[in-house]
Amino acid sequence: MVTFLPTRPGRLADVPSFDRAIGGAESNVACALASAGHSVRWVSRVGADGFGDHLLETIGGHGVDVTAVRRDETRPTGVYFRTAGDRGTDAHEVAYYRAGSAASAMSADTVDLAAVRAGRVLHLTGITPALSPECLALTRELAAPHPGRPLLSFDVNHRPGLWRGADGPGILLELARAADIVFVGEDEAEDLWGIGGGPAALRDALPEPEVLVVKQGAHGATALHPGGAAFVPALGVDVVATTGAGDAFAAGFLSATLRSLPVPTRLRHGHLTAAAALTVPGDLATPCSRDHADRLAALDEQAWGTLRLGPGWTHADHRADEEVRTP
Repeated sequence: MVTFLPTRPGRLADVPSFDRAIGGAESNVACALASAGHSVRWVSRVGADGFGDHLLETIGGHGVDVTAVRRDETRPTGVYFRTAGDRGTDAHEVAYYRAGSAASAMSADTVDLAAVRAGRVLHLTGITPALSPECLALTRELAAPHPGRPLLSFDVNHRPGLWRGADGPGILLELARAADIVFVGEDEAEDLWGIGGGPAALRDALPEPEVLVVKQGAHGATALHPGGAAFVPALGVDVVATTGAGDAFAAGFLSATLRSLPVPTRLRHGHLTAAAALTVPGDLATPCSRDHADRLAALDEQAWGTLRLGPGWTHADHRADEEVRTP
């Protein structure tokens, strides 16, 4: 979708103007992975309008292959407006205009399934199946066992306002159980499925995925995998806005997965990529170089625990020990 960010704080009713950007969970992940040096394709539908042009040009400008994105002559590109979040509470207003959008018309007949399945990893989220019955059927088709199915990554990404009375909790649990890698927030799982008790309880409820990544907010993240469980504390970050941080975390973890790095290191790369998104106002941030990220991910536990990152940190590509400072 095209995102409109306010030029000043305040209610949507009071903000006089907005800056245009892009947003969308899957495209956020695609852009972050491409910026990290991976070959990435984004498959979707956009309107045959100026906003669709903007999305294709911007996402393609991040190095993402957009040749499989189809244009819809009868439906518009989705847009949304948001206010600046309060740093203390992260409270903000969001107004979505995506009903009847080009993306909501995605189906097995309107999407190039071969293009979707051609990569090493296929990343889906719980937002797409909530857009329409056709999108739900498409997501189920892609998640179903299939000869040569890529490694399936699924970010639960529950958006209650999109489900409109449908069984969101049941559908999202079904899709998570079909995936190989699942990302879910600890609070999100409790609100969605009533599962408390931390990562172990979530693993009992979701034994099927090979890797279950439980995001625990400012505390950190736990990955449960065949070799056991790994927990990595979150970084200290001077937060500008939280939008897109979850998508960035998934991209960092998947990037490290594609590189066959150890699970704890994958979590660290998730935190680092999320820190890039947390220190900019929009969904997308310029990540630090791979070498820089690798140096930071290799810090010892004490140095990792004292690392604090603020706006502009991804542009400072110098030695990891120079990045370490206490709050």
